[in-house]
Amino acid sequence: MSRNARRTKIVATLGPATDDDAVLEKVILAGLDVARVNFSHGQLVDVRRRVERLREVAGRVRRVVAIMGDLQGPKIRIESFVDGAVDLENGTRFVLDTEFDPDGGDERRVGVAYRGLTADVSTGDRLLLDDGRISLRVEAVEGSQVICSVVSGGRLSNKKGLNKQGGGLSAPALTEKDRADIVAAAEMGLDYVAVSFVRSAADIEAARALVRSANGHARIVAKIERVEAVDNIDELIDASDVIMVARGDLAVEVGYAELTGLQKQIIRKTRAGNKISITATQMMESMIDHFAPTRAEVSDVANAVMDGTDAVMLSAETAVGKYPAQAVETMSQVCQGAEKHQGFRGRTNHRLEDSFAHVDEAIAMATMYTANHLDVKAIVALTESGSTTLWMSRVRSDIPIYAFTRHPATQRRVCLYRGVQPVEFDIVHTDPRAVYVTLFDKMLQEGFAEEGDLVILTKGDLMGISGRTNAMKILTISRQLALLDPEKMKEEA
Repeated sequence: MSRNARRTKIVATLGPATDDDAVLEKVILAGLDVARVNFSHGQLVDVRRRVERLREVAGRVRRVVAIMGDLQGPKIRIESFVDGAVDLENGTRFVLDTEFDPDGGDERRVGVAYRGLTADVSTGDRLLLDDGRISLRVEAVEGSQVICSVVSGGRLSNKKGLNKQGGGLSAPALTEKDRADIVAAAEMGLDYVAVSFVRSAADIEAARALVRSANGHARIVAKIERVEAVDNIDELIDASDVIMVARGDLAVEVGYAELTGLQKQIIRKTRAGNKISITATQMMESMIDHFAPTRAEVSDVANAVMDGTDAVMLSAETAVGKYPAQAVETMSQVCQGAEKHQGFRGRTNHRLEDSFAHVDEAIAMATMYTANHLDVKAIVALTESGSTTLWMSRVRSDIPIYAFTRHPATQRRVCLYRGVQPVEFDIVHTDPRAVYVTLFDKMLQEGFAEEGDLVILTKGDLMGISGRTNAMKILTISRQLALLDPEKMKEEA
């Protein structure tokens, strides 16, 4: 089954495991749609190098791949231990100290990088370390010290994350490092920027303003990791372009029992808001060390696909794992398997009762309704910005959508849209018949359609102007028409 047959997109993280060009090429050919570069690890020079290599290798194998920069955010961590790690026993006293020696931790006390911790917690609060593996109960707050008792102990090593169960840590979403990284992301021309630990729409608006002031074009991804983000999910969907269900920290804050229901709810709301969703964290974690996933991981990915997520994401599996290309290929196969058992055509009531604010939005909805009730083999959108294909992709369907565009930035952007494939296509004719000839030729050459297939074309009368899609046409692919010379037709006209 070809890459075009898979509708759900794959985001995979670049790292040491993909630094070899041969490995990176295999990852791309295995089905990579969006490459994630993580600003939390390594130096900025490493990120720049990986972006450059990705573009070079993707260009060599003629694949369009978008790039998403993931900001570190205010990840609240403990500092370091003298011996690198300690063993905490249940019932013992353990102190988190915001003014303690960053390298002087022991089994009684450790420093914390976040100075505001003492103001954010109070007696009785539950603090979770190392993704919830260690649980502490706050007994008292005295000066710079948060005095705790160990509820669930274990081995604790340097720089592990710290969460407050139920949320309530007030660290701002954008740190000074994040602000500098946003400027770097704009300079590198990244397509998406993911903002970590967001709480409200104001965090997204601040990030977008920084991107624009640095002359960047990146769309903004809101990572849902805090209880506050869940509480404000509607305004975050409105403010963002993409919502990422970042299940690691989110599970720690809301509790594992709540996570699955929240994931489904957030994906559903995101699609209803005409935005993109990504499901992330530990989707195939066993493939860091093993050649195949567990059955539970396969079910996890398949369920996210059936929930309607636009994309599923690999993190350590490709960044530092032993089998990065195999992880992408396996995830692709699981996505295709899940999609095969979903009969979408004609089954959606998406926005049937809505009014539309834009003509191109109405055209997109009319196209999908028609396609789902007619034997249409493909949808072709002549698009400048990709917005028409975004609206189309919100409707459940098994019909491929092709974004024909001359703009490389648009080609990369739609790589994250479920069911949409980018196609490089420049309109050089003003005569509609000549446009159809060129379009049919492209579709036949690429294998997007066959002789006699019905396709739907959307376009604007004023071609080349963003936001002016105002026409939908039902066409029959004709090899005879495609063989005509567009230039000769233009002369005869």
